[in-house]
Amino acid sequence: MTTIPIADPDLGEEERRRVGDVIDSGVVADGPTVRRFEEEFASYCEADHAVATSNGTTALHAALHALGIGEGDRVVTSPFSFVASANSIRVNGATPVFADIDPETYNLDPSAVADRFEEHDGDIDAILAVHLYGLPADIETLSAIADEHDAALVEDAAQAHGATYQGQPVGSLGDAACFSFYPTKNMTTGEGGMITTDRADVAERAARFVNHGRNDTYEHVEVGHNFRMTSIAAAIGRAQLEKLPEYVDARRQNARQLTDRLGGMSAVAPPFDPPQSRHAYHQYTIRSADRDGLKAYLEDSGIDTGVYYPTPIHEQPAYEHVDADAPVAEQTAGEVLSLPVHPKLSDDDVRTIATIVQSYYE
Repeated sequence: MTTIPIADPDLGEEERRRVGDVIDSGVVADGPTVRRFEEEFASYCEADHAVATSNGTTALHAALHALGIGEGDRVVTSPFSFVASANSIRVNGATPVFADIDPETYNLDPSAVADRFEEHDGDIDAILAVHLYGLPADIETLSAIADEHDAALVEDAAQAHGATYQGQPVGSLGDAACFSFYPTKNMTTGEGGMITTDRADVAERAARFVNHGRNDTYEHVEVGHNFRMTSIAAAIGRAQLEKLPEYVDARRQNARQLTDRLGGMSAVAPPFDPPQSRHAYHQYTIRSADRDGLKAYLEDSGIDTGVYYPTPIHEQPAYEHVDADAPVAEQTAGEVLSLPVHPKLSDDDVRTIATIVQSYYE
């Protein structure tokens, strides 16, 4: 049986050529190719600065550090995300404060965020807003809350390459933004990450932190890590970035076709796509009360699926000590199912996916 995969990275001759050029140059670790990738990615996001890192998690770690988040601080974030969102807060010595999600967007509910600030008498230092599945969070409202309380606003844009909010690219909406280039993402470097920011002080501190706390000379002015990106990864990233607009267009076209076919079904809720945002569709995530039955049926029919995420972060064993009031996140975790939406799908693939979903409920 032919399987339609949930993800299928598109790596071809251009990526091979760029990697070959780096190998021929002999500069395979951090170097000029990484600097060019940083410049090009910053330009794509309409941000002033970019700092490349070894993966999306180290980007989050370094960005929070660069913003001064540390021991004794609190950061509001979503419990419905990959665990790296919260882990990055904890590895900096800060405490994650979970706010519930909006039932339509699956992103942070601004009213729940405001409640967390009120509960802590405003003593919260940052908001880490996840653009889940490629849909930007409600940045306008979250930014107003952050400004009111003099808190930083950080975008977890690990899934949102190419998304926009009110016409502005993600990566340029907060004090800093963090991207992942894992193979399943909208573009990849194999493993890799990126921080974007308009703040020179944040970019400088982040660049220093990911390079053992070293400044432009051989002087280590703070304790840091080796979170650097390799030139090989950056070479792949530069080729992928050139293709990113067409990748996102293809994902959006596939998503439109799926929604056209599934939108009239009472048993399935397709993704919400609000008018102020341009959804990048890292995942096409539907919702069904019979999620597990549908998942098994699709996989028996050769359609790969994913559940992102089956357990909210505050219910993970590593977070048992963290109190959270997030009933929407808890219910959502039992009902979401991601279908293939990647650019390599053919029109026949998309029709097949929709037809099999429909047939399960007939």
